[in-house]
Amino acid sequence: MSENDQVKPLGAAHHPDYHLRSDHEAMSAQSNLRRKKLYIQCCGCLTVLLLIPVVVIIVLFTVFHVKNPGIRMNSVSIQRQLEVIDGGQNMTLLVDVQMKNPNYASFKFGNATTVVYYDGVAVGEGRIPAGMAKARRTLRMNVTVDIVPEKVLMVQRLRSDNMSSETLNFSSYTRIVGKVKMLKIIKKNVVVVLNCSFTYNVTSQAIQDSCW
Repeated sequence: MSENDQVKPLGAAHHPDYHLRSDHEAMSAQSNLRRKKLYIQCCGCLTVLLLIPVVVIIVLFTVFHVKNPGIRMNSVSIQRQLEVIDGGQNMTLLVDVQMKNPNYASFKFGNATTVVYYDGVAVGEGRIPAGMAKARRTLRMNVTVDIVPEKVLMVQRLRSDNMSSETLNFSSYTRIVGKVKMLKIIKKNVVVVLNCSFTYNVTSQAIQDSCW
C-alpha cells in the first residue's frame, strides 16, 4: 500500500464527540437565552408591581387631599344710599361673592356673617345662608349688607375723612366654616376667610376702589 493509499484519520468535524459538544453548547446557549428573557420579564413584572402602589398613592393623594376653597368679591353695588343726617337711613349694599371649590368632594358650610368696619369699628353686617359648593365648581352668592348710619356717626374719624377727601374707607371681614367629606371616610373642617376693602365717595355716592 502506497503512502497515498493509506487511510486518513477522520476529521474533527466528523468526530462523534464534536457533535455532542456542539449540541450541548447550542442547548446551553438557548437555555441561557431563555433564562435572560425570563429574568427580564421578572424584572419588568416586579417593576410594574412596585410602580402600581406608587401610582395609586399619588392618585389617592391628589384626589383625597383637601384644599381650602377660594373666595373673592366680584363687585359691590349700592341698593340704597347712606344718609347720616339725623340718623338717616341704612345704606344697603349688594355684594357679588364667588367661592371656588377645588376639591373632588362638595364643600358644605353653615350660616356665615360679613361684618363691615369703618376705622376699625363695626358699622354694618350681612348674612350668608348655609349652602354647598359642588365638587370642582364655582358657587356665586349675592350678599346683602346693611351699613347703619348711627354707628358710622359714632366714629370720630368721620368728620376728618368727610372734610378732607369726601370719601369713607370701609373694610369687611367674612368667615365661612364648613366641611369637606369624601366617601364618608375622610372629613375635614375647612375655614374660608375673605378680607376686603372699598371706598364710598360721599359726593358721587358711588363705590370705588373695591377689592375685586
